[in-house]
Amino acid sequence: MKNLRPENGSPESTEKWGWKYHHLGIPTDKVMPEEIYLPQFGLFVSGFSSSPFGVEWMRFEENSPIDRLIQTVPHLAFEVVDLDYELSAHDLKVITEPNSPSEGIIVAMIEHNGAPIELIEFKEIQQ
Repeated sequence: MKNLRPENGSPESTEKWGWKYHHLGIPTDKVMPEEIYLPQFGLFVSGFSSSPFGVEWMRFEENSPIDRLIQTVPHLAFEVVDLDYELSAHDLKVITEPNSPSEGIIVAMIEHNGAPIELIEFKEIQQ
């Protein structure tokens, strides 16, 4: 039997792998205050910059190319130092290959037990 994490223990991803919590993305069909439109994803996002807990609301257009799981199930996002390493070092089911949604950011989405998980690497932007 696999060792189970005690009630007061941190998850393996943060305790052993060094991942750092970044945000919680929650799909919604409601128009939210101060939405930002990301046309390449058919997606409106809001709340992230003002939430002290890193809650981000996501409202998808009908024709959004984003994986259906991400559109319907909340996801946790973790900051990682080296995205390529993390994807190769662990047995992870990738549902969205690494991509750059904006300058200096590389993300990938994985699925674990039916839940989407986002991994984010921040690159230093050359001036």
